[in-house]
Amino acid sequence: MSKIEIDVVTAEFFGAFDNRGGKAANVARIRQLILPGGVIVKTGPEFTVYTVDEFIEPRQRLLTDGRLVEFSEWETSERTEIAGDIASRFGEYRKSGILDGEPFEGAGTKTIQFVRTSEGWRIAAFAWYDQP
Repeated sequence: MSKIEIDVVTAEFFGAFDNRGGKAANVARIRQLILPGGVIVKTGPEFTVYTVDEFIEPRQRLLTDGRLVEFSEWETSERTEIAGDIASRFGEYRKSGILDGEPFEGAGTKTIQFVRTSEGWRIAAFAWYDQP
C-alpha cells in the first residue's frame, strides 16, 4: 500500500502545475504535499535552495499571469525504495507548454524524499536537475 500512496502523492505533486485547457494550476496544493520546513533544491548553473513558499510564489505567478500556458509535467520512469516510514524516489520527467508564446519541451530528473506522517506520506525534500 505504501508504494501506491507514494505514487499518488507524486502524481498530485506533478499535477499541481498543470494548467492545460485553461484550467487553473493548483500550486498552493504543494503546501499540503510538502512538510513545513521542507527543502527544495534546483541544481545546475542556477543552483538555488528554496523554502516551500519561495518555491511556490514565482511558479504560481508564472502559471496564472498568462506567460506559461498549456503547461504540464509528468514522470516517465521512477524507482522508489521504502524502509519503514521513510522512502526515496528517483525519477525522470518530461514537461511541455507554451512560454511567452513559444512552445517548449524539456526533461530532467527529480529525487524526492518522503516520510510517513499521521496524515499519510508527505514530501520532506526534493531536488531536480533540468537537462540542458
